[in-house]
Amino acid sequence: MTIFHFCFDLNYFGWIRQNFLYDPFWTTQRTLIVSLFLFCAGLGQAVAHEQGQGWPRFWRRWAQVAGCALLVTAGSAVMFPDSFIYFGVLHGIAVMLIVMRLTANWGRWLWLAGAIAILLARAALPVHVHFGNLHLLNERWLNWIGFVSLKPVTQDYVPLLPWIGVMWWGLASGQWLLRKRPAVVQGPIPRAAAPLAWLGRWSLSWYMLHQPVMLGVLMLVRHAA
Repeated sequence: MTIFHFCFDLNYFGWIRQNFLYDPFWTTQRTLIVSLFLFCAGLGQAVAHEQGQGWPRFWRRWAQVAGCALLVTAGSAVMFPDSFIYFGVLHGIAVMLIVMRLTANWGRWLWLAGAIAILLARAALPVHVHFGNLHLLNERWLNWIGFVSLKPVTQDYVPLLPWIGVMWWGLASGQWLLRKRPAVVQGPIPRAAAPLAWLGRWSLSWYMLHQPVMLGVLMLVRHAA
């Protein structure tokens, strides 16, 4: 993710020329990054549910995510007024966390729910073509659902469909591991994986800080050149 954003920043300053919105080389990387991000978030919710996380603690964490999502919207509106982020990965996670909390007891049905969410997103375009009067679902106030025929022009777009399916699968995988292979989740962390574990514990802070830091450094380099 950090390397991806660094390349994005180089493009923003005009030092490279890439199309991050439509070039498959970059959009595929973005899909993999978001998938891993949401799958891990689902795993984390499985652990939280197993540990009996109460609603007060959940809402405190949720408020952090939602607050950061609003900061992303504000910052992107300044940098990209024509394509600012109004429902990106943090906005999506904020909504999905509530859904995960409410569906954590679905057990094996989580696998099916995830598959349905992904298939619904793939069915959106044929359904739009067949019925022809679903344009409202492409509007900003509804396209966060993800049942769209046209993707909006925005710097980050992570709607519920299909992405909630990935988080459901992460939740289901985490619950399966806790039942069948608890040592994988609860055992000691190998020394080689310690840096990744540290990043996992501070993932939100890293997500929010790495871009401003990189942008600041690149601005200094540009002014010094």
